[in-house]
Parts: sequence; C-alpha cells; structure tokens
Amino acid sequence: MEDSNLVDDQFVGDSLEYDDFQPWGMDLRTFTILMHLSIFAGAIVPFGGIILPVVMWTTNKDKSILIDQHGKNILNWMISSIIYVIGGAILVLIGIGVLILIAVAVCTVVFAILGAVKASNGEVYKYPLAIEFIK
Repeated sequence: MEDSNLVDDQFVGDSLEYDDFQPWGMDLRTFTILMHLSIFAGAIVPFGGIILPVVMWTTNKDKSILIDQHGKNILNWMISSIIYVIGGAILVLIGIGVLILIAVAVCTVVFAILGAVKASNGEVYKYPLAIEFIK
C-alpha cells in the first residue's frame, strides 16, 4: 500500500485484520458483511445499492487491506452486472434479454449473500462472473 502509515505488525496473525481498526465504529468483520449486504440498499433508496458500497469502500480502503479486497470484488461485480444488464436490455428486443436480466438479478442476490457469509467467516469472496476492472 502506498502512502500508508500502517506497519506489518498491526496484522493479527496471518489474517488481514488490524488489531484496533473499527470502521464506522463497528467490528471489521461486521463491516465487511454489511459491505456485501449494502447492495440491497437500492431496494429502499434509489441508487443506494450503488452509492453505499462505494462510500463504505472508499472511506476505509486505505486503512484496511481486507476492506480494500472486499470492496474491489463488490465493485467489480457491480460494474460487470451493469454491463450484463445493458446487454440484456438490448437483447430484450429478440426475447432472450428477459432471461439475462432475471439471471443477473438472481446472481446479484445470491452472490451478495454468499459474500456476506464468507465475510462472516473472515474470508474474501470473489464474485463469480465478475470481470476484474479494479485490481
């Protein structure tokens, strides 16, 4: 990490968690779980499912490698799903697009839940079908 004032001895064992770091006043594991589940915020607030994960990631990515990895995986899926939705919307004209749109919606729900479960176990979940835009 560039410009980081964090040192290697702040890691807990071999994990990517820091001893004292509590993003937004909560446990690091809880925060990473909520990062994945924040995709569902769009069901309540328009564009909340896009804005909230981005804000959660950008405000803490320089302070935690774990948050940075989760955030990149979430954003890569969000960008990929937008591309898939655009492709599906175009293909609606020939009928197959509806199936693509449904598949993207189902994948988004399933992947977010799987990501939250993996985060609760302290693991980083890489979303399947996500194109790696942010490395």
